[in-house]
Amino acid sequence: MFLFTSGYLSLLCKKNHRTEKGIKYMKLNKYIGHILVFICLVSSFSAQSSDVVINKVVGRNSLVEEILTLILSKADPAAKLKQISEELPEARLLEQVRLKKMDLLWSGASPNLDEQLLAVRIPLFKGLLGHRIFIIKDGHQTRFDNIKNLQQLKQFNAGQGTRWGDTKVLKDAGLPVITTLKYPNLFYMLEGERFDYYPRAIHEPWDEVASRPELKLVVEKNILLIYPFAMYLYVNKDNQALHQKLVNGFEIAIADGSFDKLFFNNQMIKDALQKTNLKNRTVIRIDNPNMHPDTPIDRPEFWLDVTNL
Repeated sequence: MFLFTSGYLSLLCKKNHRTEKGIKYMKLNKYIGHILVFICLVSSFSAQSSDVVINKVVGRNSLVEEILTLILSKADPAAKLKQISEELPEARLLEQVRLKKMDLLWSGASPNLDEQLLAVRIPLFKGLLGHRIFIIKDGHQTRFDNIKNLQQLKQFNAGQGTRWGDTKVLKDAGLPVITTLKYPNLFYMLEGERFDYYPRAIHEPWDEVASRPELKLVVEKNILLIYPFAMYLYVNKDNQALHQKLVNGFEIAIADGSFDKLFFNNQMIKDALQKTNLKNRTVIRIDNPNMHPDTPIDRPEFWLDVTNL
């Protein structure tokens, strides 16, 4: 009886040991399973969070998309641009970025945007927005042929958008400005002689004039108005991670030359520089007293230099 009981207990102990060992393996497998699920979830979340949600890209904003793609590739190759389904105006874009429903917007610098969002203070187009040529009525070129300085230009009225960042720049320089809230109105107002000229960045007026042949507008041939003015990327103030990513990517792309290569080889920019004939224009410079204190005016590699074109 004792022998039976001893043997039985020995078998029982071995069986219990195997059972405890099996339970441990089961728990370990379950633990590993939880870890794998967690890793999958984190990977899925990271993939989703690497999407950078932007406005729908239309027309000449394709260059912005190319620049964004470049700088993100330098700082975070996993990041992908994701466009919304329709193009939103700036007022709605501002709201969407503030509410964190979109990640960024691009716009000419303004105190309003600087107050509500966080700017990536590297000019997207090398300050090209501050190099202005004019759209005028066909047949009015002779009115501008002899303008050589700011005082002479003050004899004419400019047309601008009411809320545009550089409208105040022109006004502060003493230039008379007629404004409207809606961008398309400006072409019809010019055609109707509500004002005399419509300042546009050098890459902008060519398509604008060509697409409105019925209005009989042309690009003025003599004047280049220059002031410090940049288009920036703006993100939500809480999105420091994206802000730093964009800054880092931009700095790398400028340092390795890939940004200048992309910019100057862009067909829109090449065409604009060729058509504008910058070297043979009368340059009129005005100040921009509304520049943010952090504007990187001490970084010449950020800005277009017309003397070196």
